[in-house]
Amino acid sequence: MTKIVEQYPIIADRIEVGVRIHTYGTRAAMYELMVPDFGPGTEALLDQIRQEIVLEVDITINEILDPKVVGSIREKFRDKADFLISEKLPNIKPNIKYFLISTLLHEVVGLGRIEFLLNDAHLEEIIINSANEPIRVYHKKYGWLITNIIIPTEDQIQNYSNIIARRVGRQITSLTPLLDAHLITGDRANAVLYPISNKGNTITIRKFARDPWTITDLIANKTCSSDIFAMIWLAMEYEMNILVSGGTGAGKTSTLNVIMPFIPPNQRIISIEDTRELQLPKFLYWTPLSTRPPNTEGKGAVTMLDLLVNSLRMRPDRIILGEMRRKEEAEVLFEAMHTGHSVYATVHADTVSETIRRLTSPPIAIDPHLLQAIHLNLVMFRDRRLGIRRAYQLGEFSLVEGEKAEARGNIMYRYNPTTDRMVPHSESKRFFEEVSRNTGLSQTEITKKMAENKRIIDWIVKHNVRGVDNIGKLMNEYYLNYDNLIKYVEQNISPQKLLA
Repeated sequence: MTKIVEQYPIIADRIEVGVRIHTYGTRAAMYELMVPDFGPGTEALLDQIRQEIVLEVDITINEILDPKVVGSIREKFRDKADFLISEKLPNIKPNIKYFLISTLLHEVVGLGRIEFLLNDAHLEEIIINSANEPIRVYHKKYGWLITNIIIPTEDQIQNYSNIIARRVGRQITSLTPLLDAHLITGDRANAVLYPISNKGNTITIRKFARDPWTITDLIANKTCSSDIFAMIWLAMEYEMNILVSGGTGAGKTSTLNVIMPFIPPNQRIISIEDTRELQLPKFLYWTPLSTRPPNTEGKGAVTMLDLLVNSLRMRPDRIILGEMRRKEEAEVLFEAMHTGHSVYATVHADTVSETIRRLTSPPIAIDPHLLQAIHLNLVMFRDRRLGIRRAYQLGEFSLVEGEKAEARGNIMYRYNPTTDRMVPHSESKRFFEEVSRNTGLSQTEITKKMAENKRIIDWIVKHNVRGVDNIGKLMNEYYLNYDNLIKYVEQNISPQKLLA
């Protein structure tokens, strides 16, 4: 027997619908989108209006294939739908008219009811497997859920794939049945057509975070602690290199995004990603770059390596790499570290030791000596049973000389599942010595600096400061007006005046 455990509204194109989350026993089972059903008469009217819109709205083929004019196309359809509905139903109530217009927009130039799912901030993934199965979604709180939405035909799924492709100026056909698209909204869509996808046409949409995580969120939900962030802040302030490791969905990129406000202002930052996920505060001097796949003729590709090599010609102070995958990328990245650039990157690995093996084994396979350029390695993990993400280890790399040089990891902090928190594990062998060498600070001064960083972070969390730009404003105040910020922290004054 199912029961409703949560319900909330979502809004798409000015209309509001409801969502209900059902459970079966203790297990989340279903995501119910509550959209009013139309009677046969209304359905017939909408179908007639839909055909008139398609026939009467003048859209050129260039407009259809130009992703920059998607907004203007929607407005043309909206105006025409408004006119036709008002003409056929002169006494219709405004709220009902808006609902009918939005429904038509979703069906003619959008993705139907999927548009509502795209506007649900609680969802991370939307999966269409075929016309024979309901859409599935990954909910931030409840994990995988089956929805009450079924796309009626394979042709409709292919039509949605075509709409997605047109939004980014590309095509998906039987000759080119694979599509990987980075949408204007930031969402990433992947489509595979039948028979390559044996069950039927499939679409996977990974949603871009509209409200990215901040240090406040990660500390409040116990993903990480202020002690760990205080040490990371120290490393970033003094231009040291950090690698964030973890498995798929462990929160590597989210954590990387969270620590970016620790970078001082007026330093040139270049980020390189396959799909744009990072969102840095406005105060930072940031240039984001994204890769591009080849066109249907196999030309025009811009790879991660292309961008990485090019970024070194853009005079960056800091380089952020979305994910390190290949030897060539790693070699260029480590060369950047050795020529004075601060580098932050992610890599797929579950522990500090596994990170070393991943970097020194194929396909990356770099020389162990290069790992000394990494000052901190933060490892994230995801507990799929409990649905939580946690910082798992914070470590450093050291080199053991011998007949064959070998890189080894030293874990300074580790996750204790009993207490659900990061705890000290062993003393640092390199990190604080490197900080001292780079800054001239004594160990006493370094300890004091970390304590101050922790105090500022705790103050931010205590006053529940959220939003990437709000955190950025406080970090900017720290670097440009230190005494004023410390006054607020010491007297425990609300930061609202600084954020105004």
